[in-house]
Amino acid sequence: MSGGPSGPDQEPATDPKPAMDPSADAGPVIEAEAPQAASPQAAVPPPLPRDPVARFWSVAAVPIAAVVLALLVGSLIILASSFFAVGGFEPLLPVEAYSSLLRGSFGSVNGLVNTVVAATPLVLAGLAVGIGFKAGLFNIGAQGQFLMGALAAAGTGAALAQQPPPIAIGGALLAAAIGGGLWGFIPGALKAWTGAHEVVTTIMLNYIAAAVIGYLITGPLAAPGFSFARTGPVGNAALPIILGRNGHLGILIALLAVPLAYWLLWRSTLGFELRTVGANPNAARYAGMRPGLLTIFTLSLCGLLAGLAGGGQILGTSGFMNASYGTATGFDAIAVALLGRAHPVGILAASLLFGAMRAGSGLMQIEARIPVEIIDVIQAVILLFLAADVIVRRILRLRAARSGVDEIQTVTRSYGEQAAR
Repeated sequence: MSGGPSGPDQEPATDPKPAMDPSADAGPVIEAEAPQAASPQAAVPPPLPRDPVARFWSVAAVPIAAVVLALLVGSLIILASSFFAVGGFEPLLPVEAYSSLLRGSFGSVNGLVNTVVAATPLVLAGLAVGIGFKAGLFNIGAQGQFLMGALAAAGTGAALAQQPPPIAIGGALLAAAIGGGLWGFIPGALKAWTGAHEVVTTIMLNYIAAAVIGYLITGPLAAPGFSFARTGPVGNAALPIILGRNGHLGILIALLAVPLAYWLLWRSTLGFELRTVGANPNAARYAGMRPGLLTIFTLSLCGLLAGLAGGGQILGTSGFMNASYGTATGFDAIAVALLGRAHPVGILAASLLFGAMRAGSGLMQIEARIPVEIIDVIQAVILLFLAADVIVRRILRLRAARSGVDEIQTVTRSYGEQAAR
C-alpha cells in the first residue's frame, strides 16, 4: 500500500524541520546585559607606528606645533607693542625679547635653578590634573587643593617650627598631603554617591578654599607681631636648600613623583582599572571593577599631589602664608597637563617649559622692555591651539595618536553623562 510503512531499504519521507526559535518554547531567555557603547573619548584611534621616532612625533607633534604657533603669535604681539616699548617699529624686538627670555632661564646656574624651582609645583599640580584625565575626570579643582595643602603646611609648619627638622618637615608635608587629599575626596565622593559633576563641585571648592584661608589666617592661625595677617614662620619645617641659592628639597619630591605616577598608570593593576574606567565606565563595571571607588581614589590622589605642590611652595619658597595668598599654579597645571598629553614625562617637560618662561620673564622685561604679562598671553595661546587639536592635525596632515583617553574630549564632555557608581 502506498500509505503503509516504508520498507527496510526506503528512507521515510520527512519534511525538513524549520529552524527552532529559542524563544518559542523555551520560555523567556535572560540575556547578559552587554556594556554600552563607549563614550566619544573612548573611540580607538589608529595604532601607533612601530618606529620610536615616528611614534614620538605622532604624540608630540600637536604640543610642539602649539608651542611654536604660540611663540609666533607672541612675536606679532611684541611687534605691535614695539611702538610703545621703544617708541617706533622695531622688527627685531621679538628676537631680542626671546633671547633675553632664554638667557634669563638657561643662561646661568641661577637661571637654571630658578627654572627648576618654578617648574616644581607645576609638576605635582600637573600630575594632579593629568591623572584625573586618564580616569576620565576633569580635576579643575587643583587650585583649591593646592591652596588647602599650602594652608595645612603653613599652619603645621608654624606649630612645629621648633621641632627637629625631620619631624617638622615630615609633619608639615604630611599635613599638606592630607589637606589636599581631603579637598579632592569631597568632589570624588559627591560624584560617586550623588552623580554631582566634578567640574561644578571643584570650582565651588576653589572659592571655598580661598574663603577658608582668609578666615583662618585672620583668626586662629594669625601670628602676632606682624603688620598684616599671616601665619608664623615655619622655622625648622623649611625645606633645606640642595641646589644653588633657592633649589629646595621639593625638587626631588616632584622628580620622584614622575616615575611613581608612570608606574601607577601603566605598570599596576590599579592604574589599568583607572584607565579603563576613564575609557568606558560601563564596560569597567561589566568587567567587575568599581568605578565609584576608583573615582574617589583618583580625585583623592589628585588632591594629595596638588596639596604637596602647595606645601612645597610654602615650605620651600615663601616660608609663610598671608590671608590674601594668591597663585595661578592650579590653573596653569591644566595647561601643563594638556600640553604634556597627561603623560608624566610630558607633564615634566611642559612644566620645565612653563617654568623657564616664568624664570626668564624678568630679564626680558628689563632688557627688551616687554611686560612679563606676555608670558600669560603665550601660555593662553598654547592652550588655545591644544584645544584646536583637530585643526592643527589637519594643517600638519597628522593622524590621531593612540593615547588612550583623549584629554580635550574629557574637558569638553557633556555634564549630563551618567555618574560612575
